[in-house]
Amino acid sequence: MEQSAFILLVEDNEEFRLILREYLEASGFHVTGASNATRAREALDLGKFDLCILDVRLPDGNGIELMREFHSSDPEMGIIIMTGYAEVDTAIDAVRLGANDFLKKPFDLDELGVRVGEFLKTQQLQKDNRTLREQVRSAENLTGFTGHCAAMRHLQETVKLLANSDSTILISGESGSGKEVLAKALHSSGSRSKKPLVSINCGAIPEELLESELFGHVKGAFTGAIKSRPGRFELANGGAIFLDEIGDMSPKLQVKLLRVLQERCFEPVGSQQSIEVDVRVIAATHRNLEEEIEAGRFREDLYYRLNVIPLHLPPLRERGDDILLLANHFLGYFNTEKGSNVTGLSSEAKQVLLSYVWPGNVRELRNLIERVCTLKREGVVEIDDLPSRMISEQARLVQNFQIDINEVDHIDLKATVDEFENHLIQSALERFDWNKNRAANFLSMNRTTLVEKIKKKGIVQSQE
Repeated sequence: MEQSAFILLVEDNEEFRLILREYLEASGFHVTGASNATRAREALDLGKFDLCILDVRLPDGNGIELMREFHSSDPEMGIIIMTGYAEVDTAIDAVRLGANDFLKKPFDLDELGVRVGEFLKTQQLQKDNRTLREQVRSAENLTGFTGHCAAMRHLQETVKLLANSDSTILISGESGSGKEVLAKALHSSGSRSKKPLVSINCGAIPEELLESELFGHVKGAFTGAIKSRPGRFELANGGAIFLDEIGDMSPKLQVKLLRVLQERCFEPVGSQQSIEVDVRVIAATHRNLEEEIEAGRFREDLYYRLNVIPLHLPPLRERGDDILLLANHFLGYFNTEKGSNVTGLSSEAKQVLLSYVWPGNVRELRNLIERVCTLKREGVVEIDDLPSRMISEQARLVQNFQIDINEVDHIDLKATVDEFENHLIQSALERFDWNKNRAANFLSMNRTTLVEKIKKKGIVQSQE
């Protein structure tokens, strides 16, 4: 709960207003009281408030109309309406018109505290998400790709240094980590940005077609070549070409590519006439090319031609809070694209995203957020909105053993912990067919400790 929040309390009953004010101030809030609509307007003119707790009936005006004024002057300020029993319909209408919540008099002070706390938590979450989206836009305006971790900041600085360079670049990184996004950032910030960046995935096109895609062909070069067609290098003339997954290129084409890098010319398939090109080459791979050289699958001379300026994209799991930065960026993007209103991530969902290993990297995160926006449509992303594979076994066990403390009169802490421990030990033993060594390793304890606990707790193997 944001205990430094500023609250405007509008209530004409002085005694009740003092009771509410004392309670809220004791909870750590800054409270300004107003006895009528006029005083409330004056208070709002003098300062900004996070929340207004507003009575429907005021001696000099209607609370609903005052709410409309407040929304117009400060859309970010929350409104909680207070209403008498006979005015519940009015309060419901107020919520439809933009109030965040309503309380029916008489109400318990603790209920007020809960409602205020829930609103301020949601409000803070929305503010955090807006800040993250602004950071995303700022980062993208700078380089075209997002990230605030040390590795990404270094890449952003490197992109700026390479703005006017034509040197060949080799980008390494796991699949889905954003190598093409980095290539686009390099091109858009450079002196060739007004010319095309032509991309091709060397691992997605069969060898017999890839040569034609890269270098073009003339009419009659092969069956089906009914007319001449330019290749990607010719189309990229004056600009840049992005050769994605260069490590998957066949040895035969590696030789031809080496010549293009050395001599800046090539022959289309079926032609003996050379075409000269002025092209900046940006290549990328998820493979370790030095290991590929050792295995005889990649030419060493081509590697050194490509690896003039090596850049490495870290996997998403190593980028810390960038995960949340990207998640909020994708939320904003897909909310716009799909007309959804998913406002942010709960603290529990954030923890799951931060602890997940992300084998599919940024591509996997993007797909996840697209799915959430498509299916959830609105509200905050909760842990239940995430795929079960993302929740660790430990988190799943804890989640399954959660107790709603609002539903019980008291809790015997020792007995509850013992019950949970019994459940874990029994489950581990059953999972490994009562192999105590494997169960002990799974539970990260010594075998002798496990055996002692089994005896002490009287855990026995079920007879089927």
